[in-house]
Amino acid sequence: MSNFETLFCDNDLVRRAHALIATCAGLGLRIATAESCTGGLLAGLLTEVPGSSNVVDRGFVTYSNEAKQDMLGVDPELLALYGAVSAPVARAMAEGAIAHSRAELSVAVTGIAGPGGGSVDKPVGLVHFARAERNGLVQVEERRFGDLGRASVRRAALDVALSLLEARAKGV
Repeated sequence: MSNFETLFCDNDLVRRAHALIATCAGLGLRIATAESCTGGLLAGLLTEVPGSSNVVDRGFVTYSNEAKQDMLGVDPELLALYGAVSAPVARAMAEGAIAHSRAELSVAVTGIAGPGGGSVDKPVGLVHFARAERNGLVQVEERRFGDLGRASVRRAALDVALSLLEARAKGV
């Protein structure tokens, strides 16, 4: 079984995705995702749920800096000042997903899944998240999962991204 198949056989993630889609459908909330290190896994997980087309508006896979700029409107100066793996860029990604979609709620993920690419300041396992709402509210989080291996960092990132969406769906 591949790492991708393992992620989607994770009963907890699948159960949570079903519950999130049902809750958001009931609230009339649409979601957009903006993903870098997770490479579309979150959008894929959400769209595995029957009826998700009523909730998931779109997903942006913006792995490169150019994609972040072109698809989400991330300011090149932010990328130059802070780097792609940073709180300001996660925030800009989430806000860009709202601006470039019909969603009321977005979540952004940008990080270093490994095995390479890390540094002393930005080690493998560092992931920044942001949740944005059309009303302007934004929440940013940083997690340092450690060098768990690429699949495990991405799985951990899915968990946090789902938690951010779930918190909003529950009114938190």
